[in-house]
Amino acid sequence: MKDVTQLDQGWALHHAGSRLPAAVPGCVHTDLLAAGLIPDPFLEANETDVAWVSRQDWTYTLDLPDHGTRHERTDLVFEGLDTAATITLGGTELGSTRNMHRGYRFDATGLTGELAVRFTSAYREAERVRALVGDRPNVYPEPFQYIRKMAASFGWDWGPTLPGAGIWRPARIERWSTARLARVRPHTAVNGTTGTVELHLDLERTTTGAARELTATATIGDHTATVAFPVGQDTAVIVLDVPDPALWWPRGYGDQALYDLDVTLADAQGPLDSWHRRVGFRTIELDTSDDEHGSGFTLAVNGVRLFVRGVNWIPDDTLVSRVTPERYRERLTRAAEANVDLVRVWGGGIYEDEAFYDTCDELGLMVWQDFLFACAAYPEEQPLRGEIEAEARENVVRLMPHPSLVLWNGNNENLWGFRDWGWETELASASWGEGYYLGVLPRIVAELDPTRPYTAGSPWSGSWDHHPNDVDHGTHHSWEVWNRQDYAEYRATVPRFVAEFGWQAPPAHATLRRALPTEELATDSPGMLHHQKAEDGNGKLDRGVERHFDLPADFDRWHYLTQVVQARAVAAGIEHWRSHWPRCAGTVVWQLNDCWPVSSWAAIDGDGRLKPLWYELRRVFADRLITLQPTTGDAAPTVALANQAAQPWHTVVTLRRVSADGTTTTTTELPVTVEARSVLRLPVPNALAPTAGSTKEFLAADADDLRAVHFPVPDKRFDYARPEFELTVEPVADDDTALDIVVTAHTLVRDLLLQADRLAPDAVADRGLLTLLAGERARIRVTGAPGIDADTARAALYCVEPA
Repeated sequence: MKDVTQLDQGWALHHAGSRLPAAVPGCVHTDLLAAGLIPDPFLEANETDVAWVSRQDWTYTLDLPDHGTRHERTDLVFEGLDTAATITLGGTELGSTRNMHRGYRFDATGLTGELAVRFTSAYREAERVRALVGDRPNVYPEPFQYIRKMAASFGWDWGPTLPGAGIWRPARIERWSTARLARVRPHTAVNGTTGTVELHLDLERTTTGAARELTATATIGDHTATVAFPVGQDTAVIVLDVPDPALWWPRGYGDQALYDLDVTLADAQGPLDSWHRRVGFRTIELDTSDDEHGSGFTLAVNGVRLFVRGVNWIPDDTLVSRVTPERYRERLTRAAEANVDLVRVWGGGIYEDEAFYDTCDELGLMVWQDFLFACAAYPEEQPLRGEIEAEARENVVRLMPHPSLVLWNGNNENLWGFRDWGWETELASASWGEGYYLGVLPRIVAELDPTRPYTAGSPWSGSWDHHPNDVDHGTHHSWEVWNRQDYAEYRATVPRFVAEFGWQAPPAHATLRRALPTEELATDSPGMLHHQKAEDGNGKLDRGVERHFDLPADFDRWHYLTQVVQARAVAAGIEHWRSHWPRCAGTVVWQLNDCWPVSSWAAIDGDGRLKPLWYELRRVFADRLITLQPTTGDAAPTVALANQAAQPWHTVVTLRRVSADGTTTTTTELPVTVEARSVLRLPVPNALAPTAGSTKEFLAADADDLRAVHFPVPDKRFDYARPEFELTVEPVADDDTALDIVVTAHTLVRDLLLQADRLAPDAVADRGLLTLLAGERARIRVTGAPGIDADTARAALYCVEPA
């Protein structure tokens, strides 16, 4: 049987005559941090102070003595090298690399001594390739499209510029004889009541193994099949049938049934190699057919058409080797708790670790996987073209066992960029990536993973017959609203599928305090500006607030209002688009997470703290949602009830016209039934609708424990009474880490927010923004802040106040 030795101890990092301990997996930045040689680049403006690290060459070394072996072959295996490196062992050069996104295997049979991995600066390698292939446009002044490295490590409008180097994924020695399993590709299918796994096997043999007959056996539970490899044959297919399998479903639609799949390679003397994955049985379809609205983009799993409740995922740390399986699980569990059912792995990041996809399998989070191209024109010449094809082949095969993976996507915004961002003229006739997205990548997916759909890009209308970002065809990115308009403009269109949209806000207060420990916080303080990477980001934040509120001079008030506007903006878009199902078949919010402490579009900030947006996603992505949708002119708003559950929703809608002080003036009740996986739209009776432009009354709609409100005018024009409420703090029985903060409203209290991290850095509240009418009571449970009193709790509470 194959012997495996992990190479995770004893490494050293060398630079300019110095030697220090190195961690593998890891990178130069984390090693330098551990040695105390650089400041934390995530704090204050230290990012600029460590920029020199990315411009240097670095060498990792490890002594590999001769331990002897009974095997014929010794392979040195790297799962990930970042990025341009030359590898030597005992003075013998084994090879070189230029791609972070693939693994490498080198024949090291008979070699011992010092193993050295010499990394060239990513900048130097990128500039070398740019000189070969010629200049191309991109959206940032960094050469990320000339090197197969995480694009976002060169900086983005939410991330720092820290392109590093290192052995960022595990390294090992594999010793084997006769043959090994070089590649295993499982195609899963459901045919009637039978689940089928079609396993495509590729072998690598030694010289002596070439003359032997071998067998491979595949097993799922009690079901087993075997295939023979005659002398001279290195490929085979095994078909396993599983009667009446339990199906894998996205969360909210059923259980996540997973099956252990094992393959063993053997000769007459016994086992040689093995392979193990978990698989699931489900069908996936992407309907892009034409209809009366254009051409759609609707995912169906096991025949059930879905309104996708998605989030975009970026690398969870710019220093990606620090992201552990536990951290993946924490972030993705938060996504599931927010009623998310799809995570899009964005094309400027990485193909994530197996732990990411394993967790998505278990949680029922569908994965939309971008190939790694983003916001740039990518040359199609060598040396990049061969690397890109090898990278795509490797990662399709690596990820295809996961049932959560439902879609391959060719790129992020490059087809759109070619048409709208001046690239077409600037490029003249130079290559820019179209051959990848419309040629190489769909061919690879069709060859290796034909059970999954592929789309050429996001956004993409399906062909050049329509604008790439056409709202009526395929996927759409909605960024004009954040960049230039009020969030109410989300309601102006009904895209077929919104693959990106979002609104910024700063991170939690405790996150800012950790990242900027010496600074008096202000909207324009040096640290706040450094941790705001978007073009005119603070200007857009201010304008977003000013459309609804008077812009406050006080930082804490500004911080609260930007959080409120972010949550309201994203909710406005999702509520509108959900109300137009099935014409609109999904939204994928930009973005779930952050890679460092920064003002951004994220719902979970760089320290893992929940922003009010996260709680709002939990509300608007729930199976059942009630919204009040404004209409044109002076017409009354519409009540929209969305029900994505598998059962009908029988409820009573209570409509209230409410005065500015929070007291109800008129009420009616409407018994309704919303059929399963459908939307019901009802006009608000004119007697209940506030007068158009009224500053003294608003509309509230309740169904079960859900609420929606509609105000006829922006907040700064509404005649709010000064909010009045009582607050008490109550202990929680049998839990000394938790307490309840109970708020009783005497007036209207709109968008009440308890910022739990102001009570204690690790404190968490179970609720986000709340709107209470006069006489109503809310209970907010807080964990991680024991012993606080009512005055302390009140100081952490914010709500909308009169202009």
